[in-house]
Amino acid sequence: MINVISKKSCLSGLAFMALSFLVLSCERDVSDDSVLASFPSTADIFTDAPVGLTDAFFESFDPATGANPTGFNTDNEVSYVGSSSIRIDVPAPNDPNGGYIGGIFRDRGQGRNLTGYDALTFWVKGSTTATIGTAGFGVDFVNNKYSATVDNIQLSTNWRKVVIPIPDASKLTQERGMFIFSAGTDSTNGQGYTFWIDELRFEKLGTNALVQAYILNSQNIVSNTYTGSTQNINQIGSIFNLSNGQNVSVNAAYGYFDFMSSNNNVANVSEQGVVNVVGLSGAAVITAKLGSQLAQGSLTINSNGNFPQSPTPTRPASNVISIFSNAYTNAVAPNFTPGFGGSSTVTTIDSFNGNQIASYTTNNFTGIMFVETPINATAMTFMNVDVFVPTAATSIEFQIRDIGANQQIETNVNNGNPTGDDRDKRFTATGLIPGQWNTVTIPLDGNIATQKNNLGAIILVGGPNFILDNIYLYFL
Repeated sequence: MINVISKKSCLSGLAFMALSFLVLSCERDVSDDSVLASFPSTADIFTDAPVGLTDAFFESFDPATGANPTGFNTDNEVSYVGSSSIRIDVPAPNDPNGGYIGGIFRDRGQGRNLTGYDALTFWVKGSTTATIGTAGFGVDFVNNKYSATVDNIQLSTNWRKVVIPIPDASKLTQERGMFIFSAGTDSTNGQGYTFWIDELRFEKLGTNALVQAYILNSQNIVSNTYTGSTQNINQIGSIFNLSNGQNVSVNAAYGYFDFMSSNNNVANVSEQGVVNVVGLSGAAVITAKLGSQLAQGSLTINSNGNFPQSPTPTRPASNVISIFSNAYTNAVAPNFTPGFGGSSTVTTIDSFNGNQIASYTTNNFTGIMFVETPINATAMTFMNVDVFVPTAATSIEFQIRDIGANQQIETNVNNGNPTGDDRDKRFTATGLIPGQWNTVTIPLDGNIATQKNNLGAIILVGGPNFILDNIYLYFL
């Protein structure tokens, strides 16, 4: 929950002296005694007007993604302090100009030195008690190395102060991404609304306390993998305690963290949190620090040597709807970590020589979800899936779920059984040969044969340890 402070108090303006640097070009090398120029430490972003921002200081997300570039303006009738504020009109989902609004503010110059601050702050109020999807800083549409955002900012119809802590200000010696936001109507059941932002600036509060930094959502994950694989350290962030006692979760970019491997001869890790398995055998533990604090969570890599390449599909693309395969253009962007309650499954997406595979350990049940863009598989008659099991597997059940016309994601996908007009096809793969790839062919027959125009999920039961590739639907 983002911090909000209802107390209405004017913030005194900060005055800054501009330093002029005389650059002499003498066509000679810079001496060892030269001092590199620093960047301005301007704190203000918007008071009654934009401060040091580009001419069109709102740069919208790409309209091709549904972003609405028309709902942003300044308002001379509403303000917290002074004479104007930023006004953002959040569109309805069916707005012809775009169903959500979002974008960035970017520094006009080469960037600002923000090392003297510890938070981005602003005052905000809404026309209703909606929530802003995300807000923060560090996105400039170029590098985005030090982005930091918070989610689900609660609005009030009164002015409230929002505080977004900087995860590690020492990194921000030249930052151009002054502000980022994105807002839709998920919290208002599709009804558009308006919110206003004023007194947007960086501050040195001195009251933000880092409670916890984390990677992998604080989990200690063990991955039994193979030489040449790559994995991404994800679900990273930090939690800060603020002066009012509330905790705020900050989604912190990779650049804030220092990643470490306990054994670089087995696995090393890049600045972007990409783990490369280089050893034929052995173990390595991947951890990270935010500043001087060790992040909670770790990834233990157990290398099991060289890994056999999965089969290369040969069916023509015109006969295929791909869900997960590098051989085809995938029709969906599947979610491999749906977070089902009671699930013990750990899923990682590995890459071998540019080919991605999905690795599952300790699976009891989980899902591959594509409910946001269900597949019309009316013309398809089979599903292919290639399965690798490192040791003898008991069995793996595949439940191919049609979510029906109502598409009630919360109740009709991960509840174990179809409800209402939902249907599924259940197929149990047995006799899988360990240490090699097994091609499993699942006919789309039975009770799903006449209702497969809204496929939204594949539920996986059992295993418990296996690897999947080349998941696609096809017809002969």
